[in-house]
Amino acid sequence: MAISHVPYYLSKLPSPLFTCRLAAKKISEFSMENPQHPEGKEACESNPTNVKRVSDDIMPHLLNLYGSRATPRDFEIYAANASFEDPLMCAHGVKQIKSSFYSLSKVFSESRIVEYSINEKEISAGKHEILVDNKQQYKFLGRNIDMISLIRLYVKDGKVVRHEDWWDKKPLRNRETVKLPCVGRMIELTRRGSMFVTHALMGFGKDPPTG
Repeated sequence: MAISHVPYYLSKLPSPLFTCRLAAKKISEFSMENPQHPEGKEACESNPTNVKRVSDDIMPHLLNLYGSRATPRDFEIYAANASFEDPLMCAHGVKQIKSSFYSLSKVFSESRIVEYSINEKEISAGKHEILVDNKQQYKFLGRNIDMISLIRLYVKDGKVVRHEDWWDKKPLRNRETVKLPCVGRMIELTRRGSMFVTHALMGFGKDPPTG
């Protein structure tokens, strides 16, 4: 059977192997030197007022996502049209967000948030901004990689509509944050290309079998 040629625009996307290596390399570049994390410790900010916060319902699911133990229910924190973006990829919609987090276990043997603190504020009625100052830990080819991060969640009516992960607490680079908009546009296209490949590899957001 003859094999058809790959469309030109697909041939320009990064290969799956390159995407995996790039993920490990990017995280390693942002990793902290001389990490000091007690084994198995997950610290969180206390809530001295005991007032129910929006983040109280979101954080358990977020920890599952970053801990490579996500289930379909964990993604219910997102609105249908939610977006997720980090320095490596940009996801639009819940299915692409699923592919982003389901792929963690394919690249890293372990991943988790080891420490975090929360700053939550109400922007307007039904709208909240949640900042999660955190330390993430990954294991790649037997090597531990530690990284500080600022997770920014924008929530509307209890659902996350935008999720940004600022590695090393640095703003994401795009056409609005770099000096040359054309360079920012290329960075955005690269992240979308990486997302496209990851999405295809992960079965376009298909949930893994259970049981």
